[in-house]
Amino acid sequence: QAFELFKDKDIHFSVNLSILDILEPQTTSYILQMLQEYDIGSRVIFEIVESESIENFDGITDFIREVKKYNCKIAIDDFGTGYSSLVYLKNLKVDELKIDQSFVFGLGKNKSDETNIKTITMMGIELGFEVFAEGVETQEQFNMLTSLGCDYFQGYLLARPCPAEEL
Repeated sequence: QAFELFKDKDIHFSVNLSILDILEPQTTSYILQMLQEYDIGSRVIFEIVESESIENFDGITDFIREVKKYNCKIAIDDFGTGYSSLVYLKNLKVDELKIDQSFVFGLGKNKSDETNIKTITMMGIELGFEVFAEGVETQEQFNMLTSLGCDYFQGYLLARPCPAEEL
């Protein structure tokens, strides 16, 4: 549905995938078929939802290698909340880190959240990743995230979810 919806729109879009989705041959086959059929891979970001441990790096790296042939980007979603591991960043050819909104909500209230964001952002920059912050709802959060070096932002401050026909 996402490919059909965005085929004629000049915007990037994300598709969240779990590790189990990526390791399911029917799912990956379908995704590759859609990439070939719609030829919009350069506007697709596959966000790997970081809710489970990666044990089959070969299967994940195979998927990443295949979708990158279509110029897709790969992001680790909710970075810092699941089974985060520097091994992921070393072994997976990702392009983006998305800082989980739970850290953003604590900005200005919780020093450890600010430290976590700063650390993730600095690490992302040093490793050549784009760094996204999720859940940005206030100008204060936006200003702090900007000063910490985040590249991109997602949240109610910027835009509220809307029906597909309003895109």
